[in-house]
Amino acid sequence: MSKTNELPMPKFTKVRYKAWALDRMTPSNEKTENSYFLSNEQGIEISGISTTYYQLDQELIDQGVILMSVIDAQKKHSELFERLRGQVVFDETDQLTYQNAHQFNTGIFLYIPSHVTVHDVLHLTLNQLATSEADFVARILIYVGDNASVNILQTLNTIGNKVTKASIVVEVIASESSSVQFNSIDALKENTSAYINRQADVRSHAQLDWHNVAFNDGQVVTNLVSQLNGENAISHANVIAITHKKQTQGFVTKVINYGRHSVGHIFQRGVILNRSNLIFNGVGKIIKGAKGSDAQQESRVLMLSRHARGDANPLLLIDENDVTAGHAASVGRIDAEQLYYLMSRGLSEKTARKLVIRGFMGDVLAKMPTKASKQYVIQAIESKLIDEDK
Repeated sequence: MSKTNELPMPKFTKVRYKAWALDRMTPSNEKTENSYFLSNEQGIEISGISTTYYQLDQELIDQGVILMSVIDAQKKHSELFERLRGQVVFDETDQLTYQNAHQFNTGIFLYIPSHVTVHDVLHLTLNQLATSEADFVARILIYVGDNASVNILQTLNTIGNKVTKASIVVEVIASESSSVQFNSIDALKENTSAYINRQADVRSHAQLDWHNVAFNDGQVVTNLVSQLNGENAISHANVIAITHKKQTQGFVTKVINYGRHSVGHIFQRGVILNRSNLIFNGVGKIIKGAKGSDAQQESRVLMLSRHARGDANPLLLIDENDVTAGHAASVGRIDAEQLYYLMSRGLSEKTARKLVIRGFMGDVLAKMPTKASKQYVIQAIESKLIDEDK
């Protein structure tokens, strides 16, 4: 850990997070035998440092699919794990990434060989056990081979109410002509301050789409990055977020076009309640030589309180002429005409506001891969609106 202080802190424009002390972690060793969320699904649940649920079809195991905790992967597949780890997220990028690389003691490893299709949604559930004041330091490493396909639902939860911190780094390698749908629901509790860093290496003719639901209750900064490293690589980064009470959530959502004819789109929707802060920083970057590439982004923030603060900051960095690129951003109040129309049909103002917000986030909500995940998002929206400051 000697290099930690030599490296910069990650930059989240307009987000003041130094006081959260995310650069000082004491990894928790909490164990449990309880499975909290999974019962009959394909996937794995890691609670603290314990594997509390596991189910994978024998057919997938026979085809070479590996799904286990990172601790087991380091023991049973150490050469493979160490060869893949750090290919996407370099240890010395910044202080928080370096710290995670040297302190993580829990997480998930998923390896899907070439030409394997996982037909069922694969559930990857991480539960922070906040029953002591130690911190949650986790790593998720996913490799999807050539022409392979998977639809992932990754959830992040807090069990317990102690004041604590979390550091989660996710690396995804989408090899040539692979297809990855990465759906994530982040639901860390109010007393947890967190750093979340998800990044993907998307190779030639591969497609990786993020659908990130950020419904945390605590102070959180999130980095979501797609590196389009091959020709015709595609990535859509879709984010919805709600902030309430006095919390802050800050995002850097970035797509970097390295490959020719690569396509990177960013779509962000946020709702701000009470005295909270929500900051979207969108970055589309096209590297010299990425001819024929496309970089688009759209960020919209809906403010439901005069005391809240929201920002949508688009940035395009274009080093090539033969490309298409564009951005749109807005921060504003709820549409009075939409409310009036719904209320004129007999709905109460409260119900009308719920429907407007659900519609505002509808594009990402519709992409949730299971009925249960869609219902969770709907219920979470309604729960956060209960104490809305009108």
